[in-house]
Amino acid sequence: MRIIAGSHKGHTIHAPRGRDTRPTSDRVRENVFNIVGPVDGAAVLDLYAGSGAMGLEALSRGAAKAVFVERDADAVRAIERNLDKLRLSGTILRQDALAALATEAGSRRKYDLVLVDPPYDMYPDVQPQLARYLPALLSVDGVLVVETDVRVEPELPLNRRTTRKYGQARITIYDAA
Repeated sequence: MRIIAGSHKGHTIHAPRGRDTRPTSDRVRENVFNIVGPVDGAAVLDLYAGSGAMGLEALSRGAAKAVFVERDADAVRAIERNLDKLRLSGTILRQDALAALATEAGSRRKYDLVLVDPPYDMYPDVQPQLARYLPALLSVDGVLVVETDVRVEPELPLNRRTTRKYGQARITIYDAA
């Protein structure tokens, strides 16, 4: 895997070994950021961060800050390694994404870009909590990117901008309501 664009274009990034983490492919990340548009100065929340590829891509493209939420120890080490290698700074919250989501929403923090990529089989179970908390986290012009299995169409109380299929992945992009 590599960073697609921005100040760290072409740099490789590491993912944890094993089957527990499914990094978003370079092609999908490139297409997501083409749809999202510029992220200069953005505050980014990367839930179910895995290797951190999506948040790292946002930082390379000019995001001001990124918060990575991941509970798996190997994945957290991969994010730390990637941040160190790229000399980027970010905050890593090693905890369950839904717990972090509730805490962030309760603190009234706002994000310009929220990235959500849970394990595909988990999405139906977490969708109600995502629907409850995500709208409160988005800034006025905020954008939400959700990656699911191609057969799943997320339904969240936000304005759906588009949904696209890439192999076994579906990317659905929402704008703040």
